[in-house]
Amino acid sequence: MKYVLVFRPEVRDDLSNAYDWYENQKSGLGDEFIDCVDDLLNRICIMPESYAIVYRDIRRAVIKRFPYAVYYRVISSRVVVTAIFHGRRDPKSWRSRN
Repeated sequence: MKYVLVFRPEVRDDLSNAYDWYENQKSGLGDEFIDCVDDLLNRICIMPESYAIVYRDIRRAVIKRFPYAVYYRVISSRVVVTAIFHGRRDPKSWRSRN
């Protein structure tokens, strides 16, 4: 069963900020970051329960090559992405997005 992907509104800002930062470091690196995020989101939609629960019902999947993680909840047949945060960011930030 493939799950439907849903994003909280704040996730757009998370992705945009990370993309801009990487793109400013090296042209094309922002696109590589987005490709890695897309790959991980596809894997999450196929098997969302294969990633660890880190807080209440929120799961975390780490993005390859980049120090970011996708935080999400599985609700019925949906995967609700609550945040895409840098690994060193304060975890209280994404916890408030339940």
